[in-house]
Amino acid sequence: MIFAGACSAGAPPPPTSAPVFPSGTIVDLSHAYGDDTVFWPTAERFKLQVVNDGDTPAGFYYAANNFTTAEHGGTHIDAPIHFAQGHPAVDAIPLSRLLGSAFVIDVTAQSEANADYQVTTEDFARFEREHGMIPDNAIVLLRTGFSKRWPDAARYLGTATRGEEGAKLLHFPGLHPDAARWLVANRRIGAIGIDTASIDYGQSTLFESHRVLYERDVPAFENITALERLPVTGAYVIALPMKIGGGSGAPLRAVAVLPSTR
Repeated sequence: MIFAGACSAGAPPPPTSAPVFPSGTIVDLSHAYGDDTVFWPTAERFKLQVVNDGDTPAGFYYAANNFTTAEHGGTHIDAPIHFAQGHPAVDAIPLSRLLGSAFVIDVTAQSEANADYQVTTEDFARFEREHGMIPDNAIVLLRTGFSKRWPDAARYLGTATRGEEGAKLLHFPGLHPDAARWLVANRRIGAIGIDTASIDYGQSTLFESHRVLYERDVPAFENITALERLPVTGAYVIALPMKIGGGSGAPLRAVAVLPSTR
């Protein structure tokens, strides 16, 4: 006879406690979508079509909308397939890559002095000298300070010009391809994020950092915000995109849980 609460022969014992989810202040790392959302000069912008906003004939209030948007605009994720054929689309990115401890590389001073700044291997080396090695499955966040310029496209992108001509006038910081190569060769991060419109800097035409990262299946979060509220280490990031089947990118709602001060 097996009494209530007893384990059957050979069965593993029940866990003594449930996994502990990070606790602390939650910081929203995503910009809202709206008329002022910043998009790549050649991308279709966000449009919201009101279907209903008012009382129905039955007398109750009802609201519904349709929306259209390019995959790559606002706070969004780049899936590896964006620049690496045959690699995971948005719906195939393992969830384990979208959850993890945050490590913030602060290059705000360099970016303020040079809008075309590219995060270097030395920036990573300096970070590790001060804070220790970036561990496996980390989410690396590049803080340039440019999110404070949002949604002024002229200041955030370097131009408010739309179309192909605007794409030639982009000036904002990014990740240097040599640093991207170092990162994938020497560290096994889960994902990377940046508070600018692209993981490559604005004047890039070959998008080398995209290609280096995505060939190793490292997704990128672009146009994130509020990195100034995160400690250099200790926060936990949850970054969940719209699950678009076959998508090369998708709108992203990312949050950080700050370490508890208790």
